[in-house]
Amino acid sequence: MHVIVWRFRPKGGRELEFERAYGPQGVWVGLFSEGEGYLGSDLLRSADGEYLTLDRWTSREAYEAFRARRADRYREIDRACEELTEAETPLGTFESV
Repeated sequence: MHVIVWRFRPKGGRELEFERAYGPQGVWVGLFSEGEGYLGSDLLRSADGEYLTLDRWTSREAYEAFRARRADRYREIDRACEELTEAETPLGTFESV
């Protein structure tokens, strides 16, 4: 399994919008669900208001193939969601062992 992890800090007052966009019924999950090999996403919130997303794919190759096929839509959603966050940090990609 290939997992992509991001950390976010939503803008003040935009937390619910952020959760809708990045949560289980959100626009990101909708897009990823179009990809072969997508296994699911988790949205986690810390007590201090930071969030983590964990996007799970069957393999790095499945994720990269998806990104290549849906690059335009990915960029479009990314630009639209930028207004919801004050910080967005990729924490890395991980492989199950």
